[in-house]
Amino acid sequence: MTSNRFAVAVHILTLLDTNKSARLTSDYIAGSVNTNPVVIRRIIGMLNKAGLVATSAGVAGAVMTRSASEITLYDIYCAVHNNGQDELFAIHEKPNPECPVGRHIQSSIESAFNEAQKAMELKLSHIKLAQITDDVMSKL
Repeated sequence: MTSNRFAVAVHILTLLDTNKSARLTSDYIAGSVNTNPVVIRRIIGMLNKAGLVATSAGVAGAVMTRSASEITLYDIYCAVHNNGQDELFAIHEKPNPECPVGRHIQSSIESAFNEAQKAMELKLSHIKLAQITDDVMSKL
C-alpha cells in the first residue's frame, strides 16, 4: 500500500506557507486535510525532525523554518519517506524459486525500479514548495 504521508506533508507546508501570520493547530490542519489531528501531529513531528518546521512545547501550531522557495519537494519527501520503507515500487518478497521466472524476477526488475525511483527523486529536487503554493493560490 502506498503511503499518503508525502502528499499530506506537502498539504501541511502549503497551509503553513499561505497562513504565515498565524500558528495553525493540528486540529485546523486536520480539517483541511480531512484526517485525524493525530496523523497531522505525527507528520509535523517528521517535518520538525527534518528541520522544515519548528514546534514549541506548550504552544499550539508549527512554523516553517525556511521560506517555501528554499524547500524542495524532495526535502519533504525525504522527511516523511520512512527510512526507505516507502519505495516507489515494492518488489514482492517470495516468488517461487522453483519457477525459472520466479527465481530471477527480483534481480531483473530491481535495477529498473531503482532507476525510476532516482528519476522521481531528481524531479522532486527541482520543484520548490513555493511553486505548489503559488499554484494553489492562483486557483482561489
